[in-house]
Amino acid sequence: MSLDVSPALLEQAERGEVDEREFVDCVRTSLPYAWEMISSLVAQLKVDGGEFADNQVPPPSEKERGQLLRALASDAIRGALQRHFGVRLAFQNCHRVAVFPLDSAVDGRYAKFTSVRAQLLNQSPELRDC
Repeated sequence: MSLDVSPALLEQAERGEVDEREFVDCVRTSLPYAWEMISSLVAQLKVDGGEFADNQVPPPSEKERGQLLRALASDAIRGALQRHFGVRLAFQNCHRVAVFPLDSAVDGRYAKFTSVRAQLLNQSPELRDC
């Protein structure tokens, strides 16, 4: 299961009206490693500035890797996180998460990071089964 959904949030979804803030809180509590990773990258981007901030350290275990995969592979979760933090998220392999500001000045860098070429250059035998 991707998220630990409270009965109240599930009831909202069944009625057809979901408060996105409550959904984001559900993501925060259900996927704490992914939340902390993205939160820290957003903070790093704000402090350091620049075109993006990224993580290149693999998660400590499969549990944490699974959280990143669930957070970034779900369009709903990824979109909610992007809106909540006010960034664009990018993802390579199973651990390299990057945050980009919502600024057209970095569109070229974002395109480069998410390109086929960048994906191929970011491969390694250690990450084959991640």
